[in-house]
Amino acid sequence: MSFQPEPPFRHGQPPRTAVLLVNLGTPDEPTAPALRRYLAEFLSDPRVVEIPRLVWMPILHGIILPTRPARSAAKYATVWMPEGSPLAVWTQRQTEAVAQTLAARGHQLLVRHAMRYGNPSIPSVMDALRAEGATRVLVLPLYPQYAGATTASVTDKVLQWAAQARRMPEFRFISDYADEPGYIAALAERVRAHWAEHGRGEKLVLSFHGVQHRSLILGDPYHCQCYKTARLLGQALGLAKDEILVTFQSRFGKAKWLEPYTEPTLKAMAAQGVKSVDVMCPGFVADCLETLEEISQEAHEAFIEAGGQRFSYIGCLNAQPSWIDALATLAERHLQGWDTKAPPDSASLAVQRERALALGAAD
Repeated sequence: MSFQPEPPFRHGQPPRTAVLLVNLGTPDEPTAPALRRYLAEFLSDPRVVEIPRLVWMPILHGIILPTRPARSAAKYATVWMPEGSPLAVWTQRQTEAVAQTLAARGHQLLVRHAMRYGNPSIPSVMDALRAEGATRVLVLPLYPQYAGATTASVTDKVLQWAAQARRMPEFRFISDYADEPGYIAALAERVRAHWAEHGRGEKLVLSFHGVQHRSLILGDPYHCQCYKTARLLGQALGLAKDEILVTFQSRFGKAKWLEPYTEPTLKAMAAQGVKSVDVMCPGFVADCLETLEEISQEAHEAFIEAGGQRFSYIGCLNAQPSWIDALATLAERHLQGWDTKAPPDSASLAVQRERALALGAAD
């Protein structure tokens, strides 16, 4: 096996530290060919689809990829922003804001983002960080709740890249932050701001991305962490237990997924006389197809058709300042022990020398 050549080594070069934010991914454009490339990579990940390859790959390439991309492209077109995919736009803005916040706190860091599927890919960003001299990398998945299909898949991809590196950087991986105080506070702030502007519904529905039920049986902590986030958010908002409800969205295939399912639950609530709901997706920290189309459009329509009168979608944290501060604080805590503080500039050093001389003279 051959290993990738390293960039030219410069003796005396100080170690550089990087923070790599990683989100799920997105197609490059809302077209069927772009969706086909994206879905082929996404649905080929054995962390995402835990079906034997000999069974799954013919289904993927013979049935799903010839038919699903066109339908998915049409859905993406309804939420596409002038700058591109909402997920890509918000992840880029989050990265820039976190970089600015950490720099303002005195850290000298390379702060970049990558996508687990699509572009910019984890290998391409890791190559760029290596070229910039990064010898220490903190990997921060933008998934507050741990799941094997998301967080572990990010780790897999980073370590696949590392397995081909001649000089492997020092890595740290953030596993989850479902109960991070800053994250919970940012969610609560987002809800309060929405209620202040739009009024408050009878129920607050927290819709998390679904995973197959068997993952819970096999020991994945995702289900428990979703409920922990919901419990802490409910406490922060002062809600009674019957005022907040956890559901799971985005089912795929015929297998049993985590329940209760979001859309059927909303229909049942409307049929039982609930007239107004607020729906939030705390597991998504950036708005994307699953929040803007699946919830704000499809679930909205389903609730109204079932007899509901008011459906209000509460947007993701995106680049909310309190969320950016929480992300920066999370990174700072996991960076401890690595020297990331920027050296003082020459003017600061001169001031320090003058103060030292003045103190010496006073003695």
